Amino acid sequence: MKRISTIILSLVFASAFSQKSAKIFTSDIDNFWVAYDSIQKTNDHTQKLALIKKLYTDKGTPGLKAFMKARDYNDTVFVNIIEKYPKFLNSIRPNTLTIKTKTNELEASIIKLKEIYPDLKEAEMYFTIGGLNSGGTVSGKMVLVGAELATGLPSTDISELKDEWLKSVFAMQSLDNIVSLNVHEYIHTQQTGDRRRVLSQSIKEGACDLMAELVMNKPLERKYLSYGAAHTAEVKNLFKKEMFTGNFTNWLYNGRQKGESADLGYYIGYEICKSYYRNAKDKKKAVKDIIELNYNNDKAVEDFLTRSKFFTEKIDKQKLISEYEKNLPYVVKTDPANGTVNVNADIKEIRITFSKEMVPGNYSFNLSDKGKEYMPITKVIGMENGDKTLVLGVDLKPGKEYEFVITNKSFASKDGYPLKDENLLIKFKTGNK
Repeated sequence: MKRISTIILSLVFASAFSQKSAKIFTSDIDNFWVAYDSIQKTNDHTQKLALIKKLYTDKGTPGLKAFMKARDYNDTVFVNIIEKYPKFLNSIRPNTLTIKTKTNELEASIIKLKEIYPDLKEAEMYFTIGGLNSGGTVSGKMVLVGAELATGLPSTDISELKDEWLKSVFAMQSLDNIVSLNVHEYIHTQQTGDRRRVLSQSIKEGACDLMAELVMNKPLERKYLSYGAAHTAEVKNLFKKEMFTGNFTNWLYNGRQKGESADLGYYIGYEICKSYYRNAKDKKKAVKDIIELNYNNDKAVEDFLTRSKFFTEKIDKQKLISEYEKNLPYVVKTDPANGTVNVNADIKEIRITFSKEMVPGNYSFNLSDKGKEYMPITKVIGMENGDKTLVLGVDLKPGKEYEFVITNKSFASKDGYPLKDENLLIKFKTGNK
């Protein structure tokens, strides 16, 4: 009887271990390198595409397929990377293969996470080779990690890379980061809401970092955390002015634009969550509050901020919004004037003048509802008038209506504010000759 019980218990433990292990998938990494080696044997681009499809993407896990969909990857993207960055890939290869040796650490981190947050829902962890632009993301209950970025080190051969932001990321990384990165993304699978507001999104990201730190039981090494800590008063003051807006320019996903001061929303969100946790008497409840915060509920997020005691002063939301909106650039005039009829069809340029100096090179135009036949713009000539006036080349015909939309997706003032009008319709009509 004792032997039967022992066998049963062994089978139970083996089954539990097997199920736990099945939540981590690294086969995409192995498949990529098989495809990579096969591609080295041919110079035919079509054959390379066939090989990456057969040996990598067709064999891909659900995680790889979700990653490809989320980041718009395809077979051509992978082949282009293989052709352009052989030195980088060869130097990163051993690092990506070490992920399999970290399975126990990854599983232990999730067990620890379950200890501090008993309501943890299971998620699957997929480690893939991506398109060199995403270290990690989530899709539903899947954690998706791009190992070619997540395992980059200071020693990685970056001589072929042109992206300065990417180089700086590698300079700060170690292979130990893969576990904390995984915990960060795992928390995203537990969260609710996707409100595109600086305050909400910053807390959402910062919550993941704090949970990773609690699980790892040591401070995270992140550039934005060290930079933020060294400039706390300045960063905190600017955040207060912009936290109720949807302008991520100064705060999130801006590594290529902001350099060493990038992603400071992560730092502020981390500090807000850390303050909430530190001030809570019941730490387990605090963890639950942080993870289960509904980011679609503005009031819930603002109440969380208040309870965190991150800001000691009283926050006047409407005053902050009003002051922010006063700084937004807007279109002062257009030449020809918006809505004008009988415009000379011989003109070759139109001018749009803004209330502030704008960042050159950042422009965004959409077709109006009437379609492309109403679009007059043929080219962007550039800025004049101290970068306050944008000059556009046009090709006009007599007796015709023209329309286009200026969006605030790319237009920004030099002091970091987006265009006031989200979609401004510009229209005019030419006269008959």
